[in-house]
Amino acid sequence: MKILFIGGSGTISIAISKLLIQQGHELYLLNRGNRNDCLPAGAISLTADINKESEVATLIRDLDFDCVADFIAFVPEHLQRDYRLFQHKTRQFIFISSASAYQKPLSDYRVSEATPLANPYWLYSREKIACEEYLMQMYRENHFPVTIVRPSHTFDERSVPLGVHGKNGSWQVVQRMLDGKPVIIHGDGTSLWTMTHNSDFAQAFTGLIGNIHALGEAVQITSDETLTWNQIYQCIACELNVPLKAVHVSSEFLAATGDYDFTGSLLGDKATSVVFDNTKLKRLVPGFVAKKRFDQGIKETIRYVLAHSEYQKADPEFDRWCDLVIHTMQESLQKIKQTTVEL
Repeated sequence: MKILFIGGSGTISIAISKLLIQQGHELYLLNRGNRNDCLPAGAISLTADINKESEVATLIRDLDFDCVADFIAFVPEHLQRDYRLFQHKTRQFIFISSASAYQKPLSDYRVSEATPLANPYWLYSREKIACEEYLMQMYRENHFPVTIVRPSHTFDERSVPLGVHGKNGSWQVVQRMLDGKPVIIHGDGTSLWTMTHNSDFAQAFTGLIGNIHALGEAVQITSDETLTWNQIYQCIACELNVPLKAVHVSSEFLAATGDYDFTGSLLGDKATSVVFDNTKLKRLVPGFVAKKRFDQGIKETIRYVLAHSEYQKADPEFDRWCDLVIHTMQESLQKIKQTTVEL
C-alpha cells in the first residue's frame, strides 16, 4: 500500500514506520526534516511544514494514498486543514487521538470505546475530543474515510515512562534513584495503569491500515497488562539495581503547587485507575495480542538510556522542586506529630 504519515519520528510513529517498511509498503513521511536521522531506511521523505498548507498542496499535487495518518494534529484547525488537503487523495485517514479524552472521573474503571468522552481537567484532551467530533461529522456528512485511534501511555527505548516528572522528561527521576534520593509517586501508588510498548502498538496499528471495518470507527490501542504505579516504579528501580525510596504525595497536592501541569496530566489522566477493554481492537485485528510485558520493555529502555547520554537530559529545577515538596511533606508531618503530643 501507499501510505503517508504526517510526522513519523515520534514514539508511536517511528515504530509503525519501521514495521511498514519491513512489510514492504511504500511509506511517505511528511515533516520538516529536523529528525530525519532517526527515520527508517526505505521511507520516502517529503520535507515541508504541514502548517504551510499551500506548499504541502503543491508537494502532494500528483500523489494519492491508500492511507494518510496525522500524528501531530492537536486542535480542530489541524484536521480542517487535513480535510482540505486529503479529502480526495486518500482511501483512509487515521487520526491519533488520546485515551485521556475518556470521561474523568470515570464512572467505571473498565474503559472501552463506549466510555463517554469528557475531561474537564485537561485542555489537551478536550481539544482531542473536538478533533474527533469534527472528523466524525466529516465522515457522516461527506463520507470522509476516517479511523480514530486512541493510544494511552506508550513508550519506547528512548525515555523512561513515569507519572511525575519535569519539563525535560523523566531522566532526572532516574538520576534521583541512582543517587539514592527519594522520588515522588502520585497518590498512594495503588491506582491502576497500563503501559504499552511501541512495538506492540505498531502491530495493532498496521492491522487497521486498509481495514474497511475500521472506517468510521474509534479504536483504542493498549496492552492488556495492568500495573499499579508502585509496581511501575519498582520495576524501574529493580532494573537500575537500586532500592526504591518512594514518597507518596496526593495528586491534588501536586496539582495545587502550580509549578507543573499536574492538573491535566494527573487529575485528568494518570491518577485515574483504568483497565482497558480491547475487545473491539481484537475483533478488527484478529490475532493481535500485546506481547511485551512492562518489565521486559523497561529493561530495554533503561539499558538504552544509560548507554546514550543524549537521552540523559538533566533538570535541576525539577530536582529542587522534588526536594522542596518532599521536605514540605516531612516537615508538615513532624509539626502535626509535635502538635498532637502537646495537645
